[in-house]
Formats: sequence, structure tokens, C-alpha cells
Amino acid sequence: MKMYYNVGGNSYWVEIYGDGKPLVMLHGFTGSTNTWHSVKDSLIDNYQVILVDLPGHGRTNACVDSIEACCADLASIFDQMRLSAIHLLGYSMGGRTAISFAILYPQYVESLLLESTTAGIANEAERENRVREDHKLAAFILENPLEVFVDKWEKVPLFESQRSLPEHVRKKIRQERLSQTKEGLAHSLQVMGTGSMPSWWEYLQQVTCDVCIIVGEEDNKFVQIGKKMNQTLANSELQMVKKSGHAIHVEQTNIFGTIVNEFISRRRTTDVN
Repeated sequence: MKMYYNVGGNSYWVEIYGDGKPLVMLHGFTGSTNTWHSVKDSLIDNYQVILVDLPGHGRTNACVDSIEACCADLASIFDQMRLSAIHLLGYSMGGRTAISFAILYPQYVESLLLESTTAGIANEAERENRVREDHKLAAFILENPLEVFVDKWEKVPLFESQRSLPEHVRKKIRQERLSQTKEGLAHSLQVMGTGSMPSWWEYLQQVTCDVCIIVGEEDNKFVQIGKKMNQTLANSELQMVKKSGHAIHVEQTNIFGTIVNEFISRRRTTDVN
């Protein structure tokens, strides 16, 4: 099923596949529901997979002023769908959204899966610098053709490991990025960027659900962040995937699907026992 859910004046594009316990998946910056299409087939036999286009991306038409406002909209959507307990998975920006949601609305979240993400920037000066950088990049996006920004984004060191992916996979990722709007991406950076979101590091101990932190061994920055989150969270595990950088679900799709399935499956077995 594919449809829009309306919250106030915002319209969110949602795709639903399969049956079972709901697994909500949130994409990263420049992504969309299409991000997950390569991995969803390994999940739909076990879960009701729910994909959401976040503000500024894909088919969603939503103007929010913060990541907290986005989370409030997601809670409203889950209420409309009558979801009371979900497995929540987020990648990069979607992971930051997932962390924010789990802290703000813990009653919805049965387990949390975080791929290549962070709980924010704790140091105030570093956070302010990141805000300036995000706003500078947002201005660049608005001042140039979208293709110029995508060319620049593809050269970011974070995605270096993707350059060895098969050409058809790289073309698919590029097309997804080119399908966005300049205004949507710029606004997303300004209101949901790493600098503009709260630092949740001091709140991580409040997260009591089971958490799976997934990082690629070649993504050094997020390996260190993942280790720090794993040390801080009460009930977490760290999965480090070999031969992968930032986007594990793209670079090691089968392994990523196995990690997700096994993590949630172990939880079900533990709950039964």
C-alpha cells in the first residue's frame, strides 16, 4: 500500500509492505523510500515494513521547523495507523530522527536500530560551527543547479567507499539524489541538520528499549560515534560490518538485512522466554 498521511498542513508519503510486527524505516539526507527497496524484500516475510519520506525528501510535502516537529508528525501518523509498538530503524539523518523520536516518544518504540548515525553534537561551539556549515551548504544548493550539488555531494569523503559499487547501483543512488528538490534539501539541512538538532547524549541513558547500532568498518568517524553510543546506552549492541562504509544497507545489503532480522528475532525469543 502506498499513500499520503496528512498532519496539519503537511503530507507524508508512506509505503507499507508485508504483514506482522511494524518495522518503520527512515532514510538519510538526499534519500527517500527508494533507499530501502533493495533490502525490504528480505524483511517483508517477517514484518510489516513501513517506509516514510522525511520532510524535504521524496514525495513528502511537509514544512517543519525542527527535528522535534518532524517527530511529532510521525507520532500523529503512527496514531492514524494505530501503531502502538514499533521497531524503528534509521540511517544517518533518519537515524538522528529515530533517536530523537525514541527519546521524545518512548512509548511507541519497542526496539531501535541505528545505522551510521549520531546523537548530535555535545560541544556547543562545534554545534554552532556545524549550523554555519549546514546553512552554507543549503545556500550552495539553492544557488546552483541540483546536479552541481549532487556532483559535490558524491565527492564527500563519507561516501568514498561507494565509488567501488557496481555502476548500476551508483546510477540508482545518483538518480535518487537528483529526484529531490533544491528547496527541500536546503530546508532539511537548516532545520534537521546535525547542528540544528538537540544534543541527545545526556538523554541516551533514558532509552530503555533494546538498541542495535550498525556501522561500517571503513566509516571511521561513525565507528567511533557508534562505540560511544554503545557505551552510553543501557541495552545496546554494536554491529561492525566489514567491507562497508557509511551506507551499509547499500554496500552490504544482504548482511544488513540479516543483522536486522536476527536482532529483532532474538528479541522475540527473549520476550517469549
